[in-house]
Amino acid sequence: MELPFSESFKIKMVEPIRKSTREERETWIKAAKYNLFNLRSDQVFIDLLTDSGTGAMSDRQWAAMMLGDESYAGASSYYNLKNAIKNILGFEYFLPTHQGRAAENVLFSALVKEGDVVPGNSHFDTTKGHIEFRKATAIDCTIDEAFDTTIDHPFKGNLDLNKLEHVLQSHPKENIPMIIVTVTCNSSGGQPVSMQNMRDVYAMAKEYGIRVLFDSARFAENAYFIKLREEGYADKSIKEIVREMYTYADGMTMSSKKDAIVNMGGFIALREEELFKKASQFNIIYEGFVTYGGMSGRDMNALAQGLDEGTEFDYLETRIKQVAYLGNKLKEFGVPVQEPFGGHAIFVDAKRFLPHIPKEEYIAQTLAIELYKEAGIRGVEIGTLLADRDPGTRENRYPALELLRLAIPRRVYTNNHMDVIAVALKNVFERRNEIKRGYAILEEAPIMRHFTVELAPTVKETV
Repeated sequence: MELPFSESFKIKMVEPIRKSTREERETWIKAAKYNLFNLRSDQVFIDLLTDSGTGAMSDRQWAAMMLGDESYAGASSYYNLKNAIKNILGFEYFLPTHQGRAAENVLFSALVKEGDVVPGNSHFDTTKGHIEFRKATAIDCTIDEAFDTTIDHPFKGNLDLNKLEHVLQSHPKENIPMIIVTVTCNSSGGQPVSMQNMRDVYAMAKEYGIRVLFDSARFAENAYFIKLREEGYADKSIKEIVREMYTYADGMTMSSKKDAIVNMGGFIALREEELFKKASQFNIIYEGFVTYGGMSGRDMNALAQGLDEGTEFDYLETRIKQVAYLGNKLKEFGVPVQEPFGGHAIFVDAKRFLPHIPKEEYIAQTLAIELYKEAGIRGVEIGTLLADRDPGTRENRYPALELLRLAIPRRVYTNNHMDVIAVALKNVFERRNEIKRGYAILEEAPIMRHFTVELAPTVKETV
């Protein structure tokens, strides 16, 4: 008999979590103005708000932290990270930053100006925010299959080459500072980009003289899917696949809080020395000196170790199979989800789950609130709130997908927790017709509103 699949780690330390009552949760979410970001962590039983910075570091990462060099300039920890980036990703130049959005802020300050357009595959919230803050425009060139959660396409993160070429032909070269390829593509459901698509995008970009930048938060998970799904890569190691991926990029930003499994950290990696020098000026202004960039030496050491561990097959198989375990449980219960499953999260199709809720009442947010009330599980809306308003008209942008993202922290929860999540969503699904209305905005920020928005039910609650 074949042995069942098991985790590639054992547990050394545990952290207690508290179960609350439904009455407590209804009080807490009301006080939080129906924004799950406003909840205290001790008001949450299973926290799936994000997989960013919420993972459990390994014994080797903790050991590396003890060897951190906290010198202001030229620390050995900086050179450890520099060597890891060069060896694993192949980039000569890099700048440390305190997290991914900081990397975007620094690099986009050097590249993006008013009137520019930045094509890519479903830019995520901070990426689009940094572009639009500079009065430029993010243009989505994702393939159409990504927006139908019922289609089983192996690489729903791919860019549509016809859409991309239309953008490149329609705008002057000087107004296209880069093409952004997000690996994996978070906004479309944690979906991977194929190696062939990376190759084709890069070839087209070079034809037009445009840079290609990878948003690399979950690059290792993307490599795992290439190994499993793309012809010619089954016998290659994850590190071999990663090295080839980055031959089709001129630079990258990285939120290391995802696939490098650290609690804080990020970086920019580049091939162009001149762009590195230009970005370095902004790094010093916004982050810190170029050899620490907002990071402590111990965190750079942990990041360097995490890049190595995060690009090992056994770790990735454990991580991604747990995501699939939850996805399969939800499918068994009839809960509509984005298929095939992504690498870091399960994305519930809120439009199919709650088809009777008007789009103006924030369908995915309504579902997220119901799941929290049901079992103290905190997910996050990837829908109209996150899509924000059109900078010109100030009208809501209604995306093709309204998703509830259940982002699973790395090496944190067991499959028993996944069972609890699945049953909780099943319970909500079975009473979905009792959920009559959604929510209205009371107050919002002018950009990236979903983090701090305040909401109220559109009908008076009876509790």
